[in-house]
Amino acid sequence: MLNNILYIVRGLPGSGKSTFAKSLNCPVYEADMFFIDNETGEYNFDISKIKLAHSWCKESVENAMKNNLEKIVVSNTFTQEWEMQDYFNLAKKYNYTTFVVIIENRHDGKNIHNVSDEKLLKMKKRFEIKL
Repeated sequence: MLNNILYIVRGLPGSGKSTFAKSLNCPVYEADMFFIDNETGEYNFDISKIKLAHSWCKESVENAMKNNLEKIVVSNTFTQEWEMQDYFNLAKKYNYTTFVVIIENRHDGKNIHNVSDEKLLKMKKRFEIKL
């Protein structure tokens, strides 16, 4: 029998990470959630708060693990290995089995956060995969 499960969902903006993550029917945590206004539901990205957003995401995942949730999803771009390491460490600490899922944009999805083509190209070039 498997331990509790942490799904790490990664891919470029517009690939469908959030849509896929929500389809797993368990709690989903994304750094982008930090920028959603609780009262209006509006997304207000502020690059100066990106580190806070990722800290909030990591803390939220850890709290879910402390509460022994059976399945948890963390969904961010995670273009490089080091960006996932804290989540691997948490999974080990709380005895979660980790599955990493890469979402490919084969449906020509458009990113809803207006990430420029130039920025997307940089992200593609640095995307690391461990097979």
